[in-house]
Amino acid sequence: MKTIFEKSVPGREGCWPCDGIGEEAYIPRELLRENEAGLPSAGELDVVRHFTKLSQRNFGVDGNFYPLGSCTMKYNPKFTEQVAALPGFTRLHPVMPQLQGAGRFCQGALEVMYETEQLLCEVTGMHSYTLHPMAGAHGELTGVMLMAAYHKDKGNKKTKIIVPDSAHGTNPASAAVAGYDVVSIESRDGIVDPGALREVLDDEVAGMMMTCPNTLGLFEKHLPEIVAMLREVDALLYYDGANLNAIMGQMRVGDAGFDIVHLNLHKTFGTPHGGGGPGSGPVGVSERVEPYLPISRVEKLEDGQFALNYDYPKSIGYVAPFYGNFGVYLKAYAYMLRLGKQGLSRASENAVLAANYMRKRLEDHFEIPYNRICMHEFVASAVRQAEKGVRALDIAKALLDKGHHAPTVYFPLIVKECIMVEPTETESKATLDHFVDDLIAIAEEAEANPEAVQQCPVTLPVTRLDETQAARAMQLTQDLVED
Repeated sequence: MKTIFEKSVPGREGCWPCDGIGEEAYIPRELLRENEAGLPSAGELDVVRHFTKLSQRNFGVDGNFYPLGSCTMKYNPKFTEQVAALPGFTRLHPVMPQLQGAGRFCQGALEVMYETEQLLCEVTGMHSYTLHPMAGAHGELTGVMLMAAYHKDKGNKKTKIIVPDSAHGTNPASAAVAGYDVVSIESRDGIVDPGALREVLDDEVAGMMMTCPNTLGLFEKHLPEIVAMLREVDALLYYDGANLNAIMGQMRVGDAGFDIVHLNLHKTFGTPHGGGGPGSGPVGVSERVEPYLPISRVEKLEDGQFALNYDYPKSIGYVAPFYGNFGVYLKAYAYMLRLGKQGLSRASENAVLAANYMRKRLEDHFEIPYNRICMHEFVASAVRQAEKGVRALDIAKALLDKGHHAPTVYFPLIVKECIMVEPTETESKATLDHFVDDLIAIAEEAEANPEAVQQCPVTLPVTRLDETQAARAMQLTQDLVED
């Protein structure tokens, strides 16, 4: 498809709303350009058609199923967009809550922040929250910084953080960025092995980062033992909230012994994810970690008003401009209020039901390494198909030809030819069956005609690329774009 610049025709242009009125009627003469702006010359219909066709090439959750394992790409309800667009919120300047006397004009926004934190505390069983982190990985880093502040304040000499091989993929990076040595431990039967933890646990361990359920979609049933072991060396337990969609309303991670938790509002709580972002990664803490939360914090005064408090001498300070992504947690606030306790609980139940339904339908066609009751996602493997030369990547490409977004492949790394599927609670049985039927058809094609699967995709604007060459010799110049 040509770019809008390639479609440009000198002299072609749209029209002003009224004939005979020049640019100076809309733009002050002193602000008019002396030279051309270098923009393409196109008629209104040219522009409308060009960008409409571009939009039709987009792939989004409003139009398609996104079975990305570990990413919880579920439908974003439109009523939350309407809430976030209310003028009382959108017209607030972010500096207003900090100005003396101006706080009375933004009590609604401060109340949203305060009550969102309270709701998240109730859902997760944590003592306090900060809404400042701007995304999941940012929440992870904030959590590890809180861990470091806790140990520094206590005079502990800590240098290591333990990360299981079944944890979320960004955990080791967050620990390393914060200056810790990362100690990895292997899973046993898909979950954390207390024996392996005992072998690496010593007084230098600052904490452990866990995803529960983990990236295999399995619940960590040894949690009580793990918590007790970490407490012996005053190590903190960190909860990666990537998979909270499996347990919200069913289990409170604070009650289970976690000290720090980050949540992905842009996953679990129905706010846009990825290109529809931005994200939001609030961090909750137990009471012993609360003094170190970032500033500022919203407090409810005795007279019922809300205000910002900066007086936390042990705080790690600022981790984001202003208060985080306000519009995102405003949507999450509306989502939680609309669903309520029963709705959040049912969402998790439906997510778990959908994953187990798909797992059972696929078990005769793909290897299922941990073929037992899973949580909100499951991991299949293409090792059978690989014997015919069809790998997980080929299967993912073939799904594109059938109109589906591909699931996560090759993660977690502990499963060969991994295909990781998370259906979420928002998809119908018909949608799940359509995806499974097509996946089964691809498995059968891989058996009968593997070369055909290896060629996929063949129906898309971009077909199979030499990915190594594309990465090493990337060229983005305009003259390479073909119609």
